[in-house]
Amino acid sequence: MRKDIHPEYQEVLFHDTNADVYFLTRSTVATKATREYEGKEYPYYPLDISSASHPFYTGEQRKTSNEGRVASFNKRFGAFAGRNKKKGADE
Repeated sequence: MRKDIHPEYQEVLFHDTNADVYFLTRSTVATKATREYEGKEYPYYPLDISSASHPFYTGEQRKTSNEGRVASFNKRFGAFAGRNKKKGADE
């Protein structure tokens, strides 16, 4: 490898703030913040979401109001459903 072109590869403490879970792994992320973890100080990087809080990995389902969304869609675009296609445009 050429010298002085690669970022520093070091242990970094990632914190999933949503689930309040810490991950210690190696990364090239540049951060100025540091935190003490298990008696040692590491560069610190907060995360909004990770595998600890993402619904795909946790199996949690977030219910949304689909009934309201469908009704809103039909209210806005329901008038277009009854119209015929313009002749000549697709032929």
